[in-house]
Amino acid sequence: MKQVSDQSFEQDVLKAEGPVLVDFWAEWCGPCKQIAPSLEKLSQELGAKVTFTKINIDDNPQTPTQYGVRGIPTLMIFKDGQVAATKVGALPESKLKEWVQSSI
Repeated sequence: MKQVSDQSFEQDVLKAEGPVLVDFWAEWCGPCKQIAPSLEKLSQELGAKVTFTKINIDDNPQTPTQYGVRGIPTLMIFKDGQVAATKVGALPESKLKEWVQSSI
């Protein structure tokens, strides 16, 4: 999974080719750590169809504020520079996969 920042967000996410999943997370967030292995696995399975990225909200406060992120983990799928789908909270791997596949 690719780490993105406030500075790289436009280039890495908004101007990317194809859909991009962004995981808004923080070091202190238990549920974020809980879904990390599932996201890692899905990025290997679905990496050809969707780019998986992470942004640490503590180090990069501008982007989560811009997109109204209130709770974490928040997952957003961007297509053509726009938010196409959003999920808040930890999900089991099977539900995460379903959501990603239905959103791309």
